[in-house]
Amino acid sequence: MELFKYGREVKMDVLKEVGNIGAGNAATALSRLLDKPIDMAVPEVQLLPFKEIAESVGGSEQVVLAVFLRVEGSAPGNLFFIMSPEAGKNLLQNLAGIEVSEDEQFSEMELSALCEIGNILAGSYLSSLADFTNLSMTPTVPGLAMDMAGAILSYGLLQFGEMGDDALLINTTFLEGQNEVEGQFFLIPDPPSFAQIFEALGVPLEHD
Repeated sequence: MELFKYGREVKMDVLKEVGNIGAGNAATALSRLLDKPIDMAVPEVQLLPFKEIAESVGGSEQVVLAVFLRVEGSAPGNLFFIMSPEAGKNLLQNLAGIEVSEDEQFSEMELSALCEIGNILAGSYLSSLADFTNLSMTPTVPGLAMDMAGAILSYGLLQFGEMGDDALLINTTFLEGQNEVEGQFFLIPDPPSFAQIFEALGVPLEHD
């Protein structure tokens, strides 16, 4: 499906609104989890081809942390929350108040905490999109990996089957005092799902 030939500006306006609502809900969920006020900067929202995802996080050989899950329901797809290992350590130590090791490795406890945080954040975005569209969108149990971005996306293809051609990227920055942590959400709907999402949002699929 050639998504980009259809009313791009209209779609971006709608997706930015969804991203803003999702950011607010994710900040609220993270605040409750950590029992401290967490804000989010206004998210940057983009549509990009699936093949450009790895480049957007620093290249296919860039080592990243990723929480990934399958979206089931009316508009199935795949969801990834990706951050750098440094951002993961920062999130744990400065936002969650968890003592972390100074090396580049992560303990089982650290990985478990990141998976739980990533799951809550991803679930918040997904819930916002489901509420906004009135579509059924249910996340599966998440997985977490630290590997090269290309390897993680390849594993996602093996785990979930062929992915859609296009991805919704939401660049997110968590704010707590002077601490900032950046992460990226990638929603990759199955090929028919983007049309279902936009139809549910009342956006006509017409040529520009």
